[in-house]
Amino acid sequence: MSRELRPEGEAVERQIRGGVPPSDEAIDEVVAHDGVRLGVVGASRRGTHLRSGLIGFGPLEPLVCDRGVTDVLVNGDGAVWVDRGEGVTREPEIEIGGPAEVRRLATRLAALAGRRLDDAQPWVDGLLPRGVRLHAILPPLVNDGAHISLRVPRHQGGGLDDLVRLGMLDGDQARLVRSIVRQRLAYVVTGGTGTGKTTLLGAMLAEIPDRERVLIVEDVAEIGVHHPHVVRLQARQANTEGAGLVSMVDLVRQALRMRPDRLVVGEVRGPEVRDLLLALNTGHEGGCGTLHANRAEDVPARFEALGALAGMSRDAVHAQLAGAISIVIHLRRRHGRRVVESVTDLEGRPVREVGW
Repeated sequence: MSRELRPEGEAVERQIRGGVPPSDEAIDEVVAHDGVRLGVVGASRRGTHLRSGLIGFGPLEPLVCDRGVTDVLVNGDGAVWVDRGEGVTREPEIEIGGPAEVRRLATRLAALAGRRLDDAQPWVDGLLPRGVRLHAILPPLVNDGAHISLRVPRHQGGGLDDLVRLGMLDGDQARLVRSIVRQRLAYVVTGGTGTGKTTLLGAMLAEIPDRERVLIVEDVAEIGVHHPHVVRLQARQANTEGAGLVSMVDLVRQALRMRPDRLVVGEVRGPEVRDLLLALNTGHEGGCGTLHANRAEDVPARFEALGALAGMSRDAVHAQLAGAISIVIHLRRRHGRRVVESVTDLEGRPVREVGW
């Protein structure tokens, strides 16, 4: 706990040591207790400071609130780097401290995400407030101290028209992908890291008719979608004894028993591809997911590689894939902006319209 949080932060610190997570209510009590001494303005400032340091992002708060920032990276030596869409640059004005302070921040953020980070569990993936995705890793898996990576979403839950205004896709592309959703065609959204796959997927899911039930399976819950009937399943890591693991494969199988109208796999990256392809070949129309691929033409090869993890032969993958996935929507970065580069079939042929 940072010294500057005391004495007003001592009460909250005692709660944390006692195993009670910090909360807005606890901070309000602390600020109210010293309200007379601090005054109205001082109490407001102290409340803001405590929230940032205890249940917020601490010294990273200004970057997370910066609408231009998509990624915040903290190295073990305390150096902070950001991505505003044109590559990673150093942020010298943000001071974290040395390795001890970075580790303290990483541990607190992990706890805020409801995850554990310590020597027995030296890495963590989790979801923080405002939809920020956290990854943190500790030595000796990484040199020079703990490292923190934050992915900051800049579009949460709106539909395709919002993305047209942002310039991710044009009007013709929006009409095309809206038709893909409404006609219940199965599709994958592809692209490299940070190209906006989850953002586009969430916008497309918002176009699903309200009467349909959407089952979303994710390793870490991060898809933002405005829809009245969404059921989310999230994977779970094993505990320190190696028990309690719930994999994406487990969740896809459970989702199929929960009467989904649309099955969504947030990121297809492992053996769960077998169950997804099987589901999409057995009457679950309109299923979708995201997939890391540098080019739309690489998608069949990526499915081959993932199928191998599930023990599927190349021929088996292609046989399943042909009947499962109709459309590939590929994104890339262009001049700092995330854009839809192409909408194709599995053979890489452009798709410009889909019939009703």
